[in-house]
Amino acid sequence: MTVDHIDAAYGYRLRRSGESEVDFALRMANLLDQRIRDLGPETVMAFVAEPVVGASLGTQPAPEGYFKRIREICDEHGVLLVADEVMCGMGRTGSLFALEQEGIAADITTLAKGLGAGYQPLAAVLAAEKVVAAIQQGSGLLWNGHTYMSHAIATAGALEVQKVIEDENLLENIRARGAELRDALNGRFGQNPNVGDIRGRGLFWTVELVQDKVSKAPFPASAKLSQKIQKAALDFGLMCYPAQGCADGTNGDHVLLAPSYTSTPEEIARIVDLVAQAVETVLAGQER
Repeated sequence: MTVDHIDAAYGYRLRRSGESEVDFALRMANLLDQRIRDLGPETVMAFVAEPVVGASLGTQPAPEGYFKRIREICDEHGVLLVADEVMCGMGRTGSLFALEQEGIAADITTLAKGLGAGYQPLAAVLAAEKVVAAIQQGSGLLWNGHTYMSHAIATAGALEVQKVIEDENLLENIRARGAELRDALNGRFGQNPNVGDIRGRGLFWTVELVQDKVSKAPFPASAKLSQKIQKAALDFGLMCYPAQGCADGTNGDHVLLAPSYTSTPEEIARIVDLVAQAVETVLAGQER
């Protein structure tokens, strides 16, 4: 089995000047159609993507219409659509499944993280009825296994977590606090000359740092900017997720925030204040 790739729908760096979001979405989605045709549809089993890209691009949502076109392409060529919702699923972006907000469903969805809220190591795979039916009509068997699969305590814990999300209406809180986080980040960093992009959805947001806002030139990876911000933030009392490589696979720093589903308005304000302190402290050090 081999793996091929297409460019991600990374609007900050790949969207052309004057190009609308819808046109950008269509152009990027059609890369899949062309790649499948080039490879030969009979050779392509599945297309795998994160509906909101996690660590590698820093909470990058898909542009409007992207996944609807991807769904059409997969259906046209008989290719399975696999959604990696390990980071963005189970409520993180404001709906139980991130693809809900795109108006489509995947054939196979992978889940973890928010599924059990960290109380137990747990992951799961959901499959559409057509996928299950194909297996049943074939061998009827799944030739896979893991030592701790179907772990009773882990699954019981996950069930209770999902009950809390529903009973306490946490998806509504995620959407409300997410809007506050978006506005606060834009208010605090919107005019910062070293913040190139602020992106995300729900309680899943990222600040991308650049040397120059006009050219979008990233800091060199050797500067370890995001790691320094993580350390500074921890010193101030905040945990954040640093990553590098968003610009070209090596360079490009971004800092990801994923607050608790139960966050309060006061906590959101505190998070933004602390990450701002960390960013400003580290950038001041870079200038010396």
